[in-house]
Amino acid sequence: MSSRPRRLFAVGAVLTAAALAISACGGSSSGSEQSSSTGSSAAGSSSTAGSTAGSTAGTTDAQAAVTFNLTPEQDRITTPKVDAIAALVPQEIRDRGTLHVTGTVGTAPPLAFYADDDETIIGSEPDFAYLFADVLGLEVEYSAADWAQNFVRIDSGEADVFILNVTVTEERKEKYDFATYRNDNLAFEVQQDSGVSITEPKDVAGLKIGVGSGTNQEKLLVDWSDANVAAGLEPTDIQYYQNASDYYLALGSGRIDAYFGPNPTAQYHAASTGETEVTGVFSGAGDALQGEIATLTLKGNGLAEAFQAAINETIENGTYEQVLERWNLTSEAVDSSELNPPGLPKTAS
Repeated sequence: MSSRPRRLFAVGAVLTAAALAISACGGSSSGSEQSSSTGSSAAGSSSTAGSTAGSTAGTTDAQAAVTFNLTPEQDRITTPKVDAIAALVPQEIRDRGTLHVTGTVGTAPPLAFYADDDETIIGSEPDFAYLFADVLGLEVEYSAADWAQNFVRIDSGEADVFILNVTVTEERKEKYDFATYRNDNLAFEVQQDSGVSITEPKDVAGLKIGVGSGTNQEKLLVDWSDANVAAGLEPTDIQYYQNASDYYLALGSGRIDAYFGPNPTAQYHAASTGETEVTGVFSGAGDALQGEIATLTLKGNGLAEAFQAAINETIENGTYEQVLERWNLTSEAVDSSELNPPGLPKTAS
């Protein structure tokens, strides 16, 4: 039986939470690119959330806020084991009875971060790991590692699966198998009621926009600005920030019109503070391809097929959507899990 997360209505002021700029990790190499991660976590045991609307805009309503559970007692969404799907798991893992999950832990919601006890790993990615393992009839051993070390753990067999905002790329597919479970999206975050709307690339013309250096979103923003200039529009004034507190201070003071970053953290920050809103969500792979976030397993060992079936089971029974709702990530939902779909193309070396 699935258990729904606690939803507590907030009264009075909302708790401000700094957001971590975690890029969906889709670089050209499988082990050398780490997510952009700066910022500090919110203090306290809860953070209030509003609602988001569709793929083009998000709104928050502090008067009708709901509370994110940031405590160690997560009351995670659960689902029953499905014997036919569990039988797809490699025999060695079935005999062991545990699923060794590796991932990188950040310092703020919503993907993977430490609870208010500074010890327990919580977030949407751990929730998915535990949910998929339920279907497979396995207990989870979840451990944190640096970004590159996660790949080493998979290669050596120390870990069975890497679950942490991993983007499918053509280069990685040469060595690993993927089962998708979220869209890889980027979002523009603006001050609430600012009137700034960004729903297509030409809308960034003439705006001052903050972005993290060396990220997928920086490349997209530069490309869009160049295309706009070629079309006779104004260039985008691109401002670079690596620290969450810095770019939110710039946004709040009006020094930038928008910040372009990973959709999960934008949605969480907008929902938890009531000060900003999301206006425009775009694929992390650009116009030509919808980027995909997936479980990563060693190529050819059969575990990816088990994950694909488990993910599809949770989509069908509704628990997948409950996890997305719990972390305000419904805009990244997929209709079904795909095995090794087209990934971000290789980049010239």
